[in-house]
Amino acid sequence: MTATLRLTEALIARSSITPDDAGCQTLISARLMPLGFVCETIESGPADFRVTNLWAKRTVSPDAPTLVFAGHTDVVPTGPLDQWESDPFTPTHRDGKLYGRGASDMKTSLAAMVVACEDFIDTHPQAPLNIAFLLTSDEEGPANDGTVVVCRELQKRGERLDYCIVGEPTSVERTGDMIKNGRRGTMSGKLTVKGVQGHIAYPHLARNPIHMLAPALAELVATRWDGGNDHFPPTTWQVSNIHGGTGASNVIPGAVVVDFNFRFSTESTAEGLQQRVADILARHGLQAGADYDLAWTVGGLPFLTRPGTLVDAVRDAIRAETGIETELSTTGGTSDGRFIAQICPQVIELGPPNATIHKVNECVTVADIEPLTAIYRRVLENLAGVPAMDETTP
Repeated sequence: MTATLRLTEALIARSSITPDDAGCQTLISARLMPLGFVCETIESGPADFRVTNLWAKRTVSPDAPTLVFAGHTDVVPTGPLDQWESDPFTPTHRDGKLYGRGASDMKTSLAAMVVACEDFIDTHPQAPLNIAFLLTSDEEGPANDGTVVVCRELQKRGERLDYCIVGEPTSVERTGDMIKNGRRGTMSGKLTVKGVQGHIAYPHLARNPIHMLAPALAELVATRWDGGNDHFPPTTWQVSNIHGGTGASNVIPGAVVVDFNFRFSTESTAEGLQQRVADILARHGLQAGADYDLAWTVGGLPFLTRPGTLVDAVRDAIRAETGIETELSTTGGTSDGRFIAQICPQVIELGPPNATIHKVNECVTVADIEPLTAIYRRVLENLAGVPAMDETTP
């Protein structure tokens, strides 16, 4: 059993369902402090949803660049326990796989990051690279008191971050076959169109908000928001819910509520998309305030790390350790990378295969664990400009 596998199992054994860290960060801090990391716990959130965040940094030189390993110690709920073949918080091996909640998302990555740092620092204790960890127990939840809080604090302090690797499970078939070098932005809207309730047999005495909305809704559905670019698909607009009516078949509703979401590329901005929605509504006779209310929630802005120092270092590390030519991708949902990208110019995501994340019987193939540790270690070597461990060890 390798050091990474042992640490992965120890983390899985902690029932860290959002926002409970369950001691995961304490365990990681205990491994980092002997390496010279200064560890700081930053708590946030109300008493009934207290979030634990860890900021740990090892500074070799104030002039050296800083690489941040970022991730989350929280996991999603287990779902029905009777559908699991083994206890989700008892790490279990079957057929070459390690089972447990968080095995893929993302306790394997956290363990690999820690062990990679141990190996790197043991071999190159004075390598010109500062290393930091930014961990939270509020990534799978609302994400209001997690990474975003730490990023604001670091920004206030004037902390300089140069590179960041988020340990999200990005791979498809084998560790390293895909990395995320960006993510789309997400923005939700709640549109309430206000009509006048009345008897369905007397429509002249009422005003049907569904009928008022229908022409604008058709245009919103048909609109091409942008064409995307080389890194992002076109921006999409999707309705998730429509609520209207009293449940009676003879009542014209007094209001209709539409929930919708944009997933947008770097070709669009949140402000620009909001204005275009307002323009479409106005074009169909709907005026803000008088005819409708619209509340916006920007869940995250898009970010993109173009090929350069970090992407090249990661690509080279994956190639050297696995022989794979990795694929750059911006597909999928959001991650805490969206917060870190606001204060760090180069952010990528790299982790094990993601086929079982959030599922019953979540697992990681054991053969995918050690390559991840080796890749992380070689990225450190590449960014520090020092020989790889296998080139320095007799």
